[in-house]
Amino acid sequence: MIPAVSSQLLLLVIVYALLAFLLLVLCLGTRWHWGLKAGLVLLVSGFYAFGHQTFQGVSGWPAEDELPRQFVLLAAVFDEPSPGRGHPGAIHLWVNPMKDNAPLAMPRAFKLPYEKDLHRILGDGIKKARDGNTQMGETKPRRGPGSLAWLRPASNDQVEIKLRDLPRAQLPEK
Repeated sequence: MIPAVSSQLLLLVIVYALLAFLLLVLCLGTRWHWGLKAGLVLLVSGFYAFGHQTFQGVSGWPAEDELPRQFVLLAAVFDEPSPGRGHPGAIHLWVNPMKDNAPLAMPRAFKLPYEKDLHRILGDGIKKARDGNTQMGETKPRRGPGSLAWLRPASNDQVEIKLRDLPRAQLPEK
């Protein structure tokens, strides 16, 4: 049985191939100006590149988007930097975003730039999670010297992450 994501990607490849075939028929079978034909070829080629970049998130690549404001930490992998090789390093997180103080059903993968302090915070959180204390994360914008938060671009290196134990569910009294 083909996994759902693989079958969706196969369907996208077939649709893209059909689109390219239709473009070929239009370019060969019409007397349109060569500039219009070249523009259509560039448009379809750009659409392929845009589609590939967009669907990387569908196929399991980590998002480089901003982390949700509240989340449950599931796992973290630390790729430490190698200055000699020019490798900046990264931190890969798997989190369940929270909405109305309840985790959503689908976890999400995120990629953050490597920071030693963040490595320590998340490492401690993973250890606590292994001991049975589920960790809830919260992001807050960093306040830089003399900068306004609403003027800065949104990215992961501009947030501060704090972890705490997720409160245990209280059972009703009998």
